[in-house]
Amino acid sequence: MIENPIISVQVRRADRADVPAIVRLLADDHLGATREIVTDPVAQVYLDAFDALAAHQGAELFVAELDGEVVGCLQLDIIHGLSRMGMTRGQIEGVRVSSAHRGHRIGEQLVRAAIDRARERGCRAVQLTSDRTRVDAHRFYERLGFVTSHVGMKLTLE
Repeated sequence: MIENPIISVQVRRADRADVPAIVRLLADDHLGATREIVTDPVAQVYLDAFDALAAHQGAELFVAELDGEVVGCLQLDIIHGLSRMGMTRGQIEGVRVSSAHRGHRIGEQLVRAAIDRARERGCRAVQLTSDRTRVDAHRFYERLGFVTSHVGMKLTLE
């Protein structure tokens, strides 16, 4: 098997102008296509969500940029808690790499940047959840050292 070459990207904090590209990334797979709405201009709900994230001290949204194009994204939330002697955790959410750029270790660069940022923010653990149907994503996270240690559960509120 021939491996794709590693493509080096710039990982940076997202800004409001990145929201349309991020929404396209979130919709760029079989699950996201059923969850997101891609319009031009971008739907106001996404801009409102970005503004709320930007105002929240514990949330950071990152993008991977290649030649001026946003090709990946993720969100890092810092969670303070009392358990485990007051351990602070980093929660990684919404990891996406454009379908045209997958297989070039862009996601790895994003996740490693988030782990580094979590460490800078005093986290002693980084955690994430992944839809059980994303088998390739599970292999990806395991390759980065994540272990399946818990069962995740969700309750949708309407």
